[in-house]
Amino acid sequence: MSSTVIPAFRYRDASQAIQWLCDAFGFERNTVYPNPDGTIAHAQLTHGTGMIMLGSGEGSDYEQFVQAGGTPTVGMYVIVSDVDGHAARARAAGAEILMEPEDQDYGGRGYTCRDLEGNVWSFGSYDPWGE
Repeated sequence: MSSTVIPAFRYRDASQAIQWLCDAFGFERNTVYPNPDGTIAHAQLTHGTGMIMLGSGEGSDYEQFVQAGGTPTVGMYVIVSDVDGHAARARAAGAEILMEPEDQDYGGRGYTCRDLEGNVWSFGSYDPWGE
């Protein structure tokens, strides 16, 4: 099954971000298209059945759209089975843990952190698609 919603990110150093997202959060490279100058034109990373797209953003029109006002407007939620293990992996890679792993009133367990460029990510065992 493929997803009809695929989040897209821009990173100042997309090459570093790709490696970090794989090391810290367990993403896997699906495809990476570098530009001649070493920046990333487009990349696709997968996590289970989910996918994100990303690229180098500095100076692009798209970056200006998503950075309007300098205030982040979105956070990302990713389903993982071992929340505490995932949090430990992210912390070891340098993620800033904003909310420690805890059981949620609505079900599941989760935590929230910032990545190497400040994007907010939440990981949890709650599956809104599940029963």
